[in-house]
Amino acid sequence: MGELVLVRHGQTEWSRTGRHTGLTDVPLTEEGERQAASLRAPLARRRFALVATSPLARAVRTAELAGLEGPVVLPDLVEWDYGAYEGITSAEIHEGRPEWDLWTDGVPPGDIDHPGEGPEQVAERVDQVLERVVPVLEEGDVALVAHGHVLRVLTARRLGLPPGRGALFRMETGVLGVLGTEHGRPVLGGWNLTG
Repeated sequence: MGELVLVRHGQTEWSRTGRHTGLTDVPLTEEGERQAASLRAPLARRRFALVATSPLARAVRTAELAGLEGPVVLPDLVEWDYGAYEGITSAEIHEGRPEWDLWTDGVPPGDIDHPGEGPEQVAERVDQVLERVVPVLEEGDVALVAHGHVLRVLTARRLGLPPGRGALFRMETGVLGVLGTEHGRPVLGGWNLTG
């Protein structure tokens, strides 16, 4: 059975400064492009039965620079919709809501383009992704190129945990996570791996 290889996109200006970057399509920085290209060697050692990306350009560009060919765009891999918190840092949010926690509280609605999501809504999306890609693991590895928070929720769900437990899987920009199996159970095989 193959492994799920999770690829978080390279650095953007907003990720560098800690701004919540959900649906805003921010490009990779020069460092982000370097991070993505550095993943080419470890990814080239694998045979992928499927490569899928978020529809956002920062994920698609990361896949390209990492040498992942023929990606399928899966809209459900888009990042968490941060609603009214789009583009705002956690420090700024905590000024008005000191106890706020994305993983338990979700976000308040924003404008029409940013209605916001809670952890359960993100889990519904990633459950759909897992339903589609897990059967493909019989044929080989599957690469999913997306964003920090959505990949963390996906990891929690694959490991049989509630979506809020994604908080336990901090993921840097431009890194890999590997989800495999042991004795028929999904397991964490590696995290925050670099080229």
